Amino acid sequence: MKGTFTAVFQRSNKYWIAFVEEFPGVNTQGETLEEARENLREALALVIQTNRELTSKEIITENPIKEDLTISI
Repeated sequence: MKGTFTAVFQRSNKYWIAFVEEFPGVNTQGETLEEARENLREALALVIQTNRELTSKEIITENPIKEDLTISI
């Protein structure tokens, strides 16, 4: 899956705090801006993967319809 999301970075003392604007709860930190970026990519990937796994366990029908959803904002 590829997508473009808004990463927000803020300096807080000696750490960079980072979060994804479109995904509440996807946040991290790093000692450098690049470390915070990489940690944020990993955090977002883990949240998406976990949500997919949880959803597939909760689906009660045998053949659910899944399709890509594209929106313009």
